[in-house]
Amino acid sequence: MERAEKDAKSKYLTQATKYLLDFMFYGGILVTATLPVTVKVIMGKYSPRLIAHYEETVIIYFVLGVCACVLLRELRCIFKTVLNENCFVQENVVSLNKMGNWSFFIALMSLVRSIVYMSIAMLVVILVFIIAGLFSKVLANVFREAVRYKEENDLTV
Repeated sequence: MERAEKDAKSKYLTQATKYLLDFMFYGGILVTATLPVTVKVIMGKYSPRLIAHYEETVIIYFVLGVCACVLLRELRCIFKTVLNENCFVQENVVSLNKMGNWSFFIALMSLVRSIVYMSIAMLVVILVFIIAGLFSKVLANVFREAVRYKEENDLTV
């Protein structure tokens, strides 16, 4: 019974994470689509000196928003295979590689954004996405090997 409880909790955690990813994905689309309005309101209210960089800010955050949504889409694809209990598939290797590429691109765009407005928080974001990109690439290699082992094992049975 103890193993069954652990499996149920694990499945619940995976499903809850999938719902969180869904919320972040659709919320990200909404936030990205409304950027021209929200940036103007936020900049005008909290940071009037930055209003001179309105267009640059909207463009950079729009690109970052699209990148984040694409990254979340790939992660959602991976979670679907986890929920189907078939996560060692080539599609996940491809998704992890794409996630690494998008993470590096987000780090690069954040670096470009820091030209307009530098902050310690932005440096942390850049570092986090570089680490996420490296982690995704390494995990893609691990999954590639796991897929290969799984396919070999399937052939020997």
